[in-house]
Amino acid sequence: MKLTSEMARITGAQNNVSDAISFNQTQDGYMSQVSSAFSRMSELSVLAQDVTKTTGDRALYQQEFSALGSYINNVSTKDFNGVSLFNGATLQVTTDADGSTFSDLGINLSGATYTTADADDITSITGATQALTDVTAAINQLASDRAHIGTNIESLTYYNNQLTTLNNNLSAANSQIMDVDVAQESTTYAKYNILVQTGTAMLAQANSLPQSVLKLLT
Repeated sequence: MKLTSEMARITGAQNNVSDAISFNQTQDGYMSQVSSAFSRMSELSVLAQDVTKTTGDRALYQQEFSALGSYINNVSTKDFNGVSLFNGATLQVTTDADGSTFSDLGINLSGATYTTADADDITSITGATQALTDVTAAINQLASDRAHIGTNIESLTYYNNQLTTLNNNLSAANSQIMDVDVAQESTTYAKYNILVQTGTAMLAQANSLPQSVLKLLT
């Protein structure tokens, strides 16, 4: 019973770990798109520094730059089953039957490094120069954050594999205790079946002897 209970808890922990892996994979999917957006924003920041461009040209660059910044701001509000993906909170993921936890480091897309880059104005060469600095810092922060996500996924995958192996071993141990040995039980059944049949035959024979004696007497 203890083994059965522990296996049930391990299965629960496996579900928790699997959901946490999906959570991190969803984060990384969004972050991949954010990375593309920042790459384009850095390109626009350099294009806006072209001295042959007019203010009108830079205004067009700014339209795209602002749209990309709005997209990144929108991503920062996304959630996974009602749990925020990017509010920076560290989640404690249950990783075994005893309730031990793994700290799943959070990502904060609303941090100053990101919001500063999103809000930059590249309608002037000076503004574009500052924007390039800010966007470069955001890209560096993004690389660091995606590295954290990768670490989370790798660690949780190890926990998941460990739980699978443990559950299989406990299941095998429980089977040794609880399951019927079919070969042995079949042999035992045959043995007792023969004994019953033999006993029945002997009883029938014993019952027939008095009848034979009576016939001789009559």
